[in-house]
Amino acid sequence: MADPNPIRKFWKRPVARITLAILVAVTAATILGPALLPASYAEPSSLSFAPPSAAHPFGTDLNGRDVFYRVLLGGRISLLVGFCGALVSLGIGTTYGLVAGYAGGRIDNFMMRVVDIFYSVPRLIFILICINAFNAQLQHFAAAQGWDWLISSSRIAILILSLGVIEWLTLARIVRGQTLSLKNRAFVTAAKGLGQSHPVILIRHILPNLFGVILIYLTLTIPAVIIDESFLSFLGLGVQAPEASWGSLLADGAGALNPVRIRWWLVVYPAAAMALTLLALNFLGDALRDALDPKRSS
Repeated sequence: MADPNPIRKFWKRPVARITLAILVAVTAATILGPALLPASYAEPSSLSFAPPSAAHPFGTDLNGRDVFYRVLLGGRISLLVGFCGALVSLGIGTTYGLVAGYAGGRIDNFMMRVVDIFYSVPRLIFILICINAFNAQLQHFAAAQGWDWLISSSRIAILILSLGVIEWLTLARIVRGQTLSLKNRAFVTAAKGLGQSHPVILIRHILPNLFGVILIYLTLTIPAVIIDESFLSFLGLGVQAPEASWGSLLADGAGALNPVRIRWWLVVYPAAAMALTLLALNFLGDALRDALDPKRSS
């Protein structure tokens, strides 16, 4: 007989426990690792393009910096952009889908046509427009407020917002479809009969029934945002030096490859870190789907 408790169903799956442990380990390593490593790893040295060794397990780059240190720093930014961008997408998509599905009729049709229009906008062009249009303005605003941290991170902040803005469309459609089916249920009809307002019905009655779908979509949106950011950084359009992400590290590694000297460690280790994280997130999403779907047996 299937276990009705979704948390127990989730923990019963070895894949769920393993992938969650991997994600916790990767996140902790990217946050705490650079501070625990020797300070010399972050500084340029004469060991340019040194292969992996006991002193430098991932080798060094063109400037003699430790690649392991750089991979951890790059992972910090990639995960930050992925998680924050997914949360922006979550907020916009959930709110939009709830309103469209609950309102129905002409309002629903109009809002879904807006979604169709946004689907037709090229992502790369949209992000480039956002960066070119708002980066200087955001830096001036941060300077006026005395926020030095935002001046150096303005490009990352715009990446997070722009990626979140373009990733909410699918979630909006999913939430809208679920809301259309939930708003005709007996508990919603009873809430209306008791005189509860529409916002209360949406927040207290419909939204809690969507947590499972939203949580699953969140675990699948994070990899999508990380891939988009890595692609942009690989092309030189995302994170800029001296900051680094997995995408920019891959671009640096690809630029150092040549037929004479194949410096494989500059590509393999950033790619392996990103692939492991993306794979774990996708498996985690599958495990959550299985645990939260009452039609699936344990």
